[in-house]
Amino acid sequence: MSDIYQERMSAAIFNWSTGKDSAMALHKFLNEERMPLKFLLTSVSEKYFRVSMHGIKESLLDQQVECIGLELKKVYIPENASNETYEKVMFDFFSKHAGNITHSVFGDINLEDLRVYREKQLDKLDIKAVFPLWEINTAELAKNFIDQGFKALVVSVDASKLPKEACGKLFDQQFLNSLPEGVDPCGENGEFHTFVFDGPVFRYPVKFTKREIVYKEYETPASTFGFWYCDLDN
Repeated sequence: MSDIYQERMSAAIFNWSTGKDSAMALHKFLNEERMPLKFLLTSVSEKYFRVSMHGIKESLLDQQVECIGLELKKVYIPENASNETYEKVMFDFFSKHAGNITHSVFGDINLEDLRVYREKQLDKLDIKAVFPLWEINTAELAKNFIDQGFKALVVSVDASKLPKEACGKLFDQQFLNSLPEGVDPCGENGEFHTFVFDGPVFRYPVKFTKREIVYKEYETPASTFGFWYCDLDN
């Protein structure tokens, strides 16, 4: 058992993305039964009312969390927010709740730079980051996700890594078998994102309807890149 679970713990919040890594991490964390979980936290676009990167509508996020049965809090991120703006919004939120929480839980698996960044930001408020899935083999995680009865839809794919046809597919063994060489089975490098609609952490499945597949292009000072999104309605 890691040192962080051996400490005397108070309470945690869980950073919820709507996707499979979050669902697996939440399931693992709840099974540890080491400290109470105050609520789930999700960042939402202030302009579009959608979950960042996953593109899930806020109303469907609400329905998903209702099916899970936990409290949800949201942080609204301005359109085209700089890193400084994003950090300030998140810092203000965590500052507000720092007196009631001691730990913040994430579904990250193996991106060391992201882990260091999260730890550095939370350390300013004396909050510790927890990573239940850290350094677990991603092929093993993907298989366990399916074997444990979780169900998810691929809702966002990096157009430079995967074709349009991959978007809207079930995250199952057939999807995993179709992945090109170099694409992580869990999409840990941002190759794809998912929406989980059933599994061990759900009291009942999320009801949703698949709509059109849309393409959205993004520009940065260094490059232009695009994602395919499968739009969902509740």
